[in-house]
Formats: sequence, C-alpha cells, structure tokens
Amino acid sequence: MSTALQQDLPLITLEEYEALPEDTRAEVFDGQIYYMASPSQSHQTILTELLVAIRNYLRKKGGGCQVFPAPFDVKLSDSLLTIVQPDLMIVCDKDKLDGNRCNGAPDFIIEIISPGNPSDDYIRKLYYYKNAGVREYWIVDYRRKLVTVNYFEGNLLNVQYSFDSTIKLNIYDDLYIDFSDIPIS
Repeated sequence: MSTALQQDLPLITLEEYEALPEDTRAEVFDGQIYYMASPSQSHQTILTELLVAIRNYLRKKGGGCQVFPAPFDVKLSDSLLTIVQPDLMIVCDKDKLDGNRCNGAPDFIIEIISPGNPSDDYIRKLYYYKNAGVREYWIVDYRRKLVTVNYFEGNLLNVQYSFDSTIKLNIYDDLYIDFSDIPIS
C-alpha cells in the first residue's frame, strides 16, 4: 500500500489494536497499522540462538535486565500510537513493564531482516528506535550475512560486521556474540 493511500486511512487506537485477534502479527507507526508476515526458519533459528546467548549472560550477571523475544509489544508513543514488536529486546527498567508490554524504549533491540521488506528495519525502525531512546539497535541480515550495529549513546556508532565476527553489545562491558556459532539454515 502506498504511503499516500496509507495516510487516508483512519488512525488505529490502542483499544482497537488490543482487540485484534491474538495471532495477528502487526505493528503501528504513527497510528497506521502494518501487518507482518510469519518469520522464516532461518529467522527463528537466529532468534533462538541470540535469545539463549543473551538470556544465559543475563542470568549469570544478575541484576534487573530481562530479555524478551517477539511477539512482545513495545509502545513507543501514545500521541500518535506507535507499537512495535522487536524480534529481541533487553529491558532494564522494570517500571516500563506492565505485564502486557514495554511502555517506552527498551535498552537494546535486535531486528532480523524480513526479506520482503528490509527498508522497514534499516530506515523506519532505525528512525523510531533512535528517537524513542533505544540505546543500541542491531540489524541482522542473514541473507547478506551482515550485522549492523547502531549504538546511539556517546559517540554514535554505525558499524557492519560479517557473520564470522564476534560482536560486543556496547551496553555491556563483557557480552559478546559469536555469529560464527549460529547455524544458518
């Protein structure tokens, strides 16, 4: 659907979004709803590996941060409703969690590229995540075997790594993900 046509549609409310069938995969940007396709096997394999690595680190480390895989809503804005479902996120401020969603920016987000719509992760979500206050945002492109790290604190960082790299999460001093250990199907 073109942007011009999208703008003529009525804006969705939080109540309407919450009334969608539970198995509906959708996100909302500035009140406009966008439906998402189901993830591929490669997507799910990468997501599982990253989730386990981060969860294991957080368990050993202790502290208040939690990791959540999709689908789990993040409400970035109320004024023009913006709700996303990042593939993976770390939330350190428990006050942002209300039992149903994260209200406000997670500390860390990973999006795994959807082959049908890569600009969504590289452009739209980059814009929203940076402006909402996400500290670090990774874009994992398994078809190109690239990971783009966007670190928004201090000296802004935007670096690409290949899948044979070990990559540091900048929000932690000692958390590294070895992408060469992740099986790609």
